[in-house]
Amino acid sequence: MSKVHVKTGDEVIVIQGKDRGKKGKVLQVSPSEGKVIVEKVNIVSKHVKPRKMGEPGGIIKAESALYADKVQLICPKCGQATRVGHEGKGRDKKRVCKKCGAEF
Repeated sequence: MSKVHVKTGDEVIVIQGKDRGKKGKVLQVSPSEGKVIVEKVNIVSKHVKPRKMGEPGGIIKAESALYADKVQLICPKCGQATRVGHEGKGRDKKRVCKKCGAEF
């Protein structure tokens, strides 16, 4: 099992790929794959078949997963894209901004 530097609910910015520069909230994290799903980023068209009677089918737009190393955390205090540092040990371990030192 591998670790990912972002958590669900974090505000991130995409630093690589076709959606470079877009900001969004992390909706889901998959540490085993090393991927994240970010709100309004990496939109794909999915063909959906109607499953129940009366349910419409068709083409819907949905967010797709992208590698976690393509996103960078945005500090809530300074508002800049930053790397994550860790302070403390054990239960007191906290994530901090490498640029301004604010806690996440």
